[in-house]
Amino acid sequence: MAKDEASRGEELLALGWTAEEVRQYEELWEYRQRWGAINLEPEDRVFLRRAEAALPKRAASGKGSLKKSLKEKSHYRWLRFYCDALQSEAERLGLQPGEEAAWVILLEEELRALDHYEPVLGLPDTLKAKELAPAREAWIETVAAQGRELSVDFDAPLQALKQQETTSWKPLRSEGARSYPVLDAAAAAAFRTTARREVAQKIRASFPSLQDSDKPEPPSD
Repeated sequence: MAKDEASRGEELLALGWTAEEVRQYEELWEYRQRWGAINLEPEDRVFLRRAEAALPKRAASGKGSLKKSLKEKSHYRWLRFYCDALQSEAERLGLQPGEEAAWVILLEEELRALDHYEPVLGLPDTLKAKELAPAREAWIETVAAQGRELSVDFDAPLQALKQQETTSWKPLRSEGARSYPVLDAAAAAAFRTTARREVAQKIRASFPSLQDSDKPEPPSD
């Protein structure tokens, strides 16, 4: 079967497939695009065939559909969504001049690392990306005592989104997490420097699609 240029998860949603089924389809589709179908489990190949059989046939086109850019990938959009939501919380809380929210700094640096290294963000990468969840908590814990701790409902942004549209996205943190450290200018600058280096190293070392990357670490400025 010829490979499509873009997955069609939104069309499956429109056909009544559940968000979890669509998430599974998109992850398997990304994996096949990157690694081929031969390494998929038999039941995963059956699932993909069932999904593609349910989709209406596309009209023939000489050029086909455009491949998704990095910023269009679900994992990237998920990070961007939370980064923007937590930045909005910082603005709502009215931080002092020079203060920055530690969570916003961390997610900004994670997005920056993705922009720099440009991983495929298929299934192998997104599975490894799940390992960043405890790492994020650890990074935040290292600086929490250096600032003042505020409280934010981390569940609320995703709950609000799910009221507006169907999404298979998972929460950024465990249910009920509310700690939201904010740092003064000096502590924020120091944390950004540390996060920039350590987040980039973690992503570069763990994402399979970056295994053969020869890109240097992102610049410090």
